[in-house]
Amino acid sequence: MKNTYFELIEQSYYFPQEGFDLRDSSLTFHGVSLKHLIDKYGTPFKLIYLPKIGDQIKKARNLFNRAIKNQGYTGKYEYCYCTKCNHFYHVINEALKHDVNLETSSAYDIDLIRHLADLNKLDKNRKIIHNGYKTQEYLSKIVALQADGFHNSILILDSITELERLKKLKLKTKIKVGIRMAINEEMQSAYYTSRLGIPHNELMDFFKKSIKNNPNIELKMLHFFVDSGIKDTLYYWGQFQNALSLYVDLRKECESLDSFNLGGGFPIRNHLGFEYNYEYMINEIIKNIKEACTKENIPEPDIYTEFGKYTVGEAGAIIFEVLEQKKQNDSETWYIINNSLMNTIPDAWSIHEKFILLPINKWNNQYQRINIGGISCDHSDYYNSEDLNQEILLPQYGEKDKEPLYLGFFHTGAYQDSISGYGGIKHCLIPSPKHVIIDRDDKGNYKHYVYREEQSAQEMFKILGYQAPAKV
Repeated sequence: MKNTYFELIEQSYYFPQEGFDLRDSSLTFHGVSLKHLIDKYGTPFKLIYLPKIGDQIKKARNLFNRAIKNQGYTGKYEYCYCTKCNHFYHVINEALKHDVNLETSSAYDIDLIRHLADLNKLDKNRKIIHNGYKTQEYLSKIVALQADGFHNSILILDSITELERLKKLKLKTKIKVGIRMAINEEMQSAYYTSRLGIPHNELMDFFKKSIKNNPNIELKMLHFFVDSGIKDTLYYWGQFQNALSLYVDLRKECESLDSFNLGGGFPIRNHLGFEYNYEYMINEIIKNIKEACTKENIPEPDIYTEFGKYTVGEAGAIIFEVLEQKKQNDSETWYIINNSLMNTIPDAWSIHEKFILLPINKWNNQYQRINIGGISCDHSDYYNSEDLNQEILLPQYGEKDKEPLYLGFFHTGAYQDSISGYGGIKHCLIPSPKHVIIDRDDKGNYKHYVYREEQSAQEMFKILGYQAPAKV
């Protein structure tokens, strides 16, 4: 009996499913033939499918607005994109087409905001949330941005000292601020309270002593963020209720407070069996906020989310070719791919992030247990599918096969380039792969092009300070 890879997937998951299907026995991604891209561009290459960004924004916005309408909630929903998740112009430009607000996290992010304004990609009415530790440069740039007319810019205070340093600046206008509440971390964490934000039990005194009677500071927002995400767990709802209770207490003291920021945290699909009830979670969030505000007779706040990975994660993929299969002992076979996994998907190496891994071709071949390794000389350059068992099921192939086996890691659009340092120096001088952008034209037809070719040796040598060799 022949057990093919296709039969394995069909029996294990619902397939085809959103984003993934087969055409002529080869995988497609959002309807795009990956085999066609391989034939055109070679491997390895990373891709970003821009229409998926808008799909994600519309999905979340529709679910929140539907819940708001159904429950008679009087506040508004505001979708923010986290620039740190993927800073590429083509990504942020695509998000801005859908009227998202933006979230920044460093001083250079403010320069990015100004540059986008100069390109007429956003105007001064756009809501901009400023998170992260505020260096003096970052603080100064935020203040200057508000003074220049970005009146919906909100500086989120991450510590008490940030306000003290802010007061020392020459404030030309009233500064809009938010306060971030530090959460209690989960039991398995290395520390009890997050380093980000101001402790819950200190926050009210901080407001009364330092903000309430300050004519130059206007409190607009309470912010909290659970690192493990918005999930239907006792831990998440416990932190949510702490923040909501604090919002209610602050609102009784401060009429200008009108926004409740849930931070980020919507998960994305990292395996074919992924299940998450977005509609249920959103309805429960709206319901809880409305009930708390009605009980205490205070206005219902505008609700903000800062979705980065959710916005762009499912738009990305990286495609490799298997160069060789190595049988190291009776039970372990390695597929060696034509780049470094540590360089291209550093989340998998550093924090054991999971991605959807699928073959592009050979779905009708039998499958076997496989380990996947990169071409660097580092022991850690492999993909770990499970925490306790790094072996993966993939199609078999023979050394005499006319066509190589191609593999794709999917939903890699978030954080990979910034963490790995796109275009910079890479481990073992293995270059950043070719970067392909996929979009649709006005008629709905696919179009794709190379944003940047594979990194060259000359580009690396220039960064490293090597002089060009003398001509003989």
